[in-house]
Amino acid sequence: MPSVTVNVLIASPLEAEFASAIAAADPRIRVLYAPALLPVPRYACDHGGVARELSPAEETRWSQLRALAEVSFDFDWQAPAAMPALCPRLRWIQATSAGIGGFLERTGLIRSNLVFTTAAGVHGTPLAEFTLLGLLYFAKHVPTLVRWQSEHHWERFTSGQLAGSTAVVVGLGGIGIQVARLLSAAGVVVIGCGRPGADYDVPGVSSYVSSDQLARVLPVADSLILACPLTNQTAGLIGERELAMLPARAVLVNVSRGGVVDESALIAALKSGNLAGACLDVFATEPLPPSSPLWDMDNVIISPHSASTAALENQLLTELFIDNLRRWLDGRTLRNLYRRADGY
Repeated sequence: MPSVTVNVLIASPLEAEFASAIAAADPRIRVLYAPALLPVPRYACDHGGVARELSPAEETRWSQLRALAEVSFDFDWQAPAAMPALCPRLRWIQATSAGIGGFLERTGLIRSNLVFTTAAGVHGTPLAEFTLLGLLYFAKHVPTLVRWQSEHHWERFTSGQLAGSTAVVVGLGGIGIQVARLLSAAGVVVIGCGRPGADYDVPGVSSYVSSDQLARVLPVADSLILACPLTNQTAGLIGERELAMLPARAVLVNVSRGGVVDESALIAALKSGNLAGACLDVFATEPLPPSSPLWDMDNVIISPHSASTAALENQLLTELFIDNLRRWLDGRTLRNLYRRADGY
C-alpha cells in the first residue's frame, strides 16, 4: 500500500500546467518536478527531447529526486534500465506509450518487480484519423491528382469509394477500437481480428476472427489495418504468404510496430503491384534509413512514427495518470496494467 504521502516523479518533459494538475489531484500527492533538469522537447508532446548536460550540482539534484520517487510519470530519461537501483522506493511507472513490451525487454525492466501501466487508449483517436486519411488517400487517387496538378493536367476520371469496402483490423485494444468506430462511421465493413480464445464486443465491428484464422479473411480485405502490440505472437505476423492472400486492390495501414510486418516482403508486394498501397507510421528500423526503397514509392505514405502525437496528448496522458494515481492511493486496480505474460 502507498504511504500517506506519495512522491511522484515527473521523469520526462511535461508542461508545468499538467504537473500542477497532478499535484492538485489529491492532497496525498507530492510532485517531484524539475523541468530545468529534464530534456528540452523538440516539438509539442515530445517525451524524449534533447538531453541536457547537467552540472555536478544538477546531477546530484536529479539523483536525489529519483531516490525519493515512489511513482514515476514515464521512464527516467537518463538511465531507464537502472531505475530499480537508482529509485529504491519506486513501485510503479506510468508509461507515455501504449506499446512498451520491447522497451521493457531491451532495458531488462521486465525482470524487475515494478508495476507498469501503459498509455493505451490515449493515442487511439489520432491513429484512427491517420488510418482514415491513408484509406481515403488511395481510394480517391490523391497521388494521381497531385501529379496532374503539378502538370496542369485536366482529365475527368472515376475514383473509388471507401464506403462499402471491407477492412480487417488486427488488434482490438484502445487503438483498434477507435479505428473500428471511425471506419464503420464512414460506411466501411469492419472485420475484427483478436487473440485466440478472447471474446470481443467492439462497436462498429461486424464480425470477428482470431489471429490464427486471419488467412480466412485476407482474400476479402480491401484494407488491412495493423493496430496490435508487438509480441512474440505478432512478430512477423504479416509476411510474404499473408500479403499474397490480399487482393491487388488492397491497402495496408500499419499503426502498430514495424516488426509486425516483413518489410522486405511488403516492399516486393508494393513494387510488383500485388498490393495497391501502404500507409506506414512505423518501420523495422527507425529512423527509416535513407536507402529504403519505401521513400521513393508513390504508392506509400511515410509518417515518422508521429501519427499518434497529437496536440492533446499530454492533456489525455495527465488525465489518465491522475485517474490511476487516485486508484493507487485507494488500493484499487490500475487502468492499463502491463501484463508480462501477454506482452502488453
